[in-house]
Amino acid sequence: IADRRQGFGVCGWILVSLSCLLVLITFPVSIWACIKVIREYEHAVVFRLGRILSKKAKGPGMILVLPCTDTFIKVDLRMVSCKIPPQEILMRDAVTAQVDGVVNYRIHSAVSAVANVTDVHSATLLLAQTTLRNVLGTQSLAQLLPGCEEIVHSIQVTLNNATEQWGIKVARVEIKDIRIPVAMQRAMAAEAEAARETKAKVVAAEGEMSASKALQKASMVLAESPAGLPLRYLQTLTAVAAQNNSIIVFPLPVDMFGSLGQK
Repeated sequence: IADRRQGFGVCGWILVSLSCLLVLITFPVSIWACIKVIREYEHAVVFRLGRILSKKAKGPGMILVLPCTDTFIKVDLRMVSCKIPPQEILMRDAVTAQVDGVVNYRIHSAVSAVANVTDVHSATLLLAQTTLRNVLGTQSLAQLLPGCEEIVHSIQVTLNNATEQWGIKVARVEIKDIRIPVAMQRAMAAEAEAARETKAKVVAAEGEMSASKALQKASMVLAESPAGLPLRYLQTLTAVAAQNNSIIVFPLPVDMFGSLGQK
């Protein structure tokens, strides 16, 4: 579209001249029909005798449209947030999942959006759906959950490459929700619970090993100092008495029973 340099021809210029003459004859009444106001967030693609005028969009501000020969289409340049409906996707590991998302995009070339595609918003939505299905179909469920950011980036790059000729710039793609079958959820929950139990047992075993090493060192210290064991008994009695129990157990040194037996 932008490379075409053909003119309107003789008949075309005659029609344009007649349109300008009509504006001058009916002035100033015709000026109200010829002047159009384009908002700040809009661009207007003006067609004169079926050809895009000046090969670029007009606006924002006031533009002049000739009667009978000119038509125009307004294009909104604001960011569009498009919701991708839930897609039934068969993952690489034969797991079925329903995935939906959101695509944020904007039109950066009004001429390309009007001249190269019939309905740019519908085409972008359909392309986002098919791209989501194609990209996620090559991933397994185990890769989908932790590698979501890389997958989203891949989808965004694919969409930008496909919509460049449409004048579309995809700003952001997000996966909104991932739904898997209930049986798979139960299996994953059971697997996660088993992994947590295994980890808890390992941590408990490591704690027992550390405690046994500490007790071994403590017994070696008490063996070097016989008076340390009664002092430890007194500390234990103090700790038990602080719990407001009605029964107090007072431990006696084992050496005392040995000395009594000898006597």
